[in-house]
Amino acid sequence: MSSILDIAKRDLNGLLGAEGLSCSCGKQHRTDLKEFIIRSGALDETPRVVRKYGGSKVFIIADKNTFAVAGQRTAALLQEAGIENTVFVFKEDYVQPTDTSVERVVADFDTTCNMILGVGSGTINDIGKLASKELGVDYISVATAPSMDGFVSNTSSMVMKGIKESVPSTVPLAVIGDLDILVAAPKRLLQAGFGDILAKYTSICEWRISNLVNGEYYCEQIASLMRLAVQNCVSHAEQLVQGDHEAVKILMDSLILSGMAMAFAGITRPASGVEHYFSHVWDMRYLEFHTPKDYHGIQCGIGTVLTVEVYDRIKEITPNVEQGLKYVQDFDLANWHQFVREYLGKSGDRLVELEKKEGKYDKEAHRQRLQVIAANWDRILQIIEEELPSAENLRRSLQIMGGPVAPPEIGISYDDARQAFLVSKDIRNKYNACMLLWDLGLLDEVVQSLWQ
Repeated sequence: MSSILDIAKRDLNGLLGAEGLSCSCGKQHRTDLKEFIIRSGALDETPRVVRKYGGSKVFIIADKNTFAVAGQRTAALLQEAGIENTVFVFKEDYVQPTDTSVERVVADFDTTCNMILGVGSGTINDIGKLASKELGVDYISVATAPSMDGFVSNTSSMVMKGIKESVPSTVPLAVIGDLDILVAAPKRLLQAGFGDILAKYTSICEWRISNLVNGEYYCEQIASLMRLAVQNCVSHAEQLVQGDHEAVKILMDSLILSGMAMAFAGITRPASGVEHYFSHVWDMRYLEFHTPKDYHGIQCGIGTVLTVEVYDRIKEITPNVEQGLKYVQDFDLANWHQFVREYLGKSGDRLVELEKKEGKYDKEAHRQRLQVIAANWDRILQIIEEELPSAENLRRSLQIMGGPVAPPEIGISYDDARQAFLVSKDIRNKYNACMLLWDLGLLDEVVQSLWQ
């Protein structure tokens, strides 16, 4: 039996089997994605693909930029092929991936349509996938930039009632990526896609650590897909920044592979760790306080550098069980909740309520984790060494792309980065570097010494 890694190396389309793929982890891995077309002139395939999957009348969503780049042409191609369509274009300069944006699409949806076609990348795709799920219609993605890895994931990265969440959503039946359009995308969007791929270094590291500490489900085959995606992109960084068609195709294929990996696992773990939580926190603060932010992948690339620097400090630690127990015994949860509310505003209230349900700071659960951590510290250090490159190498890769490597380059102070990291353990119930340091009783000590 071929491994899913072997299949991916031969042809990514081989991962799209409707029956799923048997895996050594014991699961059947599958995705609802049926096909993806990444080549020059692929936009012309849109009418055929829409018809192939039963689209009789299509509801097109786009923003002002993506409509000009590909939406108008897409609508014309469908019309010429005899496929009716209705167009919804967000008028604002910067569309937010929020529950309100989805509500606007759902409210304006033409009920005579039986398919949504999202023309865009991160935000438009996330809104389109979630609207499709709520409306119960099929979804196809027309990608305009290789800027993020959520094209074919089974979740949408949304701000719901102020909190950045991965919300279950529709997987597109197909992705159409015209290389002539993708290559012409703003360089900042290519940098963002590259940054989102680099994040897999730390996401896989944390997935393995959580598997060891908490017994969380882990699949080595899926992890290997992510390593392949990162390796392919890093080795083509110089060609990518030059706009080489083949390099851009490799980036787009890797982003799609990342989305498939999340669908295979049924969780976002293969592609998202604490590096993403820097981005999520900055997004939440932007919506609440209008503080600086950048594209998701740009923030994730910076977050990956920050996360590796955190793990460099973790590698210097020798666990002390008594110190960890005392730290947690003395931990002032009420005071911490007050900080979360002040730092995040209204969304902080929801995080506090979620934490109360999850029992994240339960002292008996902490004691059990700490015992496992202490007993397996050498193995944790081995995982870190196996998975993470040096911060210097990460910076070099981002600099080759011409992208930012540190928070101040996008208007965010290192003090805010420290606070974002502290809050990262509260964003989702997902074990990460911040929670590991909290378990060890060293979170405050380490954070105060970071990024001076």
